[in-house]
Amino acid sequence: MDNFVAVDVETANNEPTSICAIGAVKVVGGIIVDRFYELVKPEPEYYFRHFTENIHGIGRNDTENARTFDRVWRDLDRIIDGLPLVAHNKGFDERCIRAAHRCYGMEYPGYQFLCTLVKSRQTFPRSLVGSFSLPHLCGFMGIPFNNHHNALADAEACAKIAMAIL
Repeated sequence: MDNFVAVDVETANNEPTSICAIGAVKVVGGIIVDRFYELVKPEPEYYFRHFTENIHGIGRNDTENARTFDRVWRDLDRIIDGLPLVAHNKGFDERCIRAAHRCYGMEYPGYQFLCTLVKSRQTFPRSLVGSFSLPHLCGFMGIPFNNHHNALADAEACAKIAMAIL
């Protein structure tokens, strides 16, 4: 796949509308041409679960002065510019993005949304990969990857996987 935007969101808790960070990587002609990362103030003001803070390291103090999803997404939508979206485990990311659109009364544009997790399970035998998590899959594919659960790092890893298998 040569033209798409890989996205990843992190949430403050189990509520899909509690997006606290968004990362995106735009690929045009098979080349990464843009990166986007922003912390998001989850609204309504959800609490940050200790569990999720430990996963991604983002807490209330980090997002207190951040913009809300509706404002952040308007900027990101200009970058997307009608391209398909790709996520690793699109079920999670798409559910959160759709829920946040509903929460803010925004019309969801019906993005084409593809999944590198599903495609990797169809492409590689589990016996070779071991796990289809981003770190394991990147290791298997020889894609340098660190800072797992940072929305931009995860989106970039997803973009590199997508360029190889979609």
